[in-house]
Amino acid sequence: MDDRCAWAASTPDYLAYHDDEWGRPVTDDRGLYERMTLEAFQSGLSWLTILRKREAFRTAFAGFDPQAVAAYDDTDVQRLMADAAIVRNGAKVRAAISNARAVVGLREDGGLDQLFWSFAPGSRERRPRAGEVPATTPESVALSKALKRKGFVFVGPTTAYAAMQACGLVDDHLEGCHVVVS
Repeated sequence: MDDRCAWAASTPDYLAYHDDEWGRPVTDDRGLYERMTLEAFQSGLSWLTILRKREAFRTAFAGFDPQAVAAYDDTDVQRLMADAAIVRNGAKVRAAISNARAVVGLREDGGLDQLFWSFAPGSRERRPRAGEVPATTPESVALSKALKRKGFVFVGPTTAYAAMQACGLVDDHLEGCHVVVS
């Protein structure tokens, strides 16, 4: 396994993402909004596609500044739908804008950070082995429901769990992986 999760070895893009970012705690609203947005865009696609378009997504969505994206209007939707550098899916584009507005709306209640991290499960006795990583958990189901109650869209339990993994709420690096998440 080369002392890392097997999926990381298939491309340099995955290797860098795995070793430097995936599973590391993200605690700011912009970072959480970015990860949630990218996970939503990934639905039905390869994560590699999203990783390779990530810089274009950052440009298209104002560096994932929720305040800026919340102000997007129909002209911006048209601009984004014409941008071949990102995934051009109308439902996902509109969801990203809607979710930015929801992030801004959460600021009165402590922010996305507080809501998101309130669903972090307790620590495990050991890391999972290959084949043991779930697609959803009770926590991701609860997070998905809480986000939807706050106005978020395109955040089902599987997307919520993928965001929980990406943002360090759970450590799904496989047993034997060299990455240490703090």
